[in-house]
Amino acid sequence: MMKRMAVYPGTFDPLTYGHFDLIERSASIFPRLLVAVAAITSKGNGMFGLEERMEMVREAVGGLPGVTVEPLDCLLVDFCRRHQINVVIRGLRAYSDFEYEFQMALTNRRLEPDIETLFMMPQEEHSYVTASTVREVARYGGDTSSFLPASVQRHVEKFMRENPNQRLVAQGGRASGSGAFDR
Repeated sequence: MMKRMAVYPGTFDPLTYGHFDLIERSASIFPRLLVAVAAITSKGNGMFGLEERMEMVREAVGGLPGVTVEPLDCLLVDFCRRHQINVVIRGLRAYSDFEYEFQMALTNRRLEPDIETLFMMPQEEHSYVTASTVREVARYGGDTSSFLPASVQRHVEKFMRENPNQRLVAQGGRASGSGAFDR
């Protein structure tokens, strides 16, 4: 028997206010919410390893009752079976997210018909923020504090201090990256 519990999976590299908004609102709907941090990511320009991403999420959600954080190291449907979860929370920021999320929801349904996907939109002020954008802004030396919980912001600042080779602006202010903000 499945418990009244949901999972919110993601890479959270880093956890943004948009992610946090969905976690907070999901926790108000479900008595237990498991935030599943993906161990493997296909995003080649990530900043943080699994342990630090889990630490960031734990720090950010520490005061929310019923929220726990675990690594996601298998197919999401297998994770759901293992934890007796039948609801997957997914965020939709814009129409462009829908096609990918729809495909994943249908794939998960094909693999496990008892799992439902609940799509949620973040608050409007967070709807344009992506972790990829935050990473790029940080790598250009921009201020990311309006996109991230304070505890996560500290991790990003520490990462950039300890990894100056990650900066996308060369000496003299010339862009050396190939991202959206160097055009």
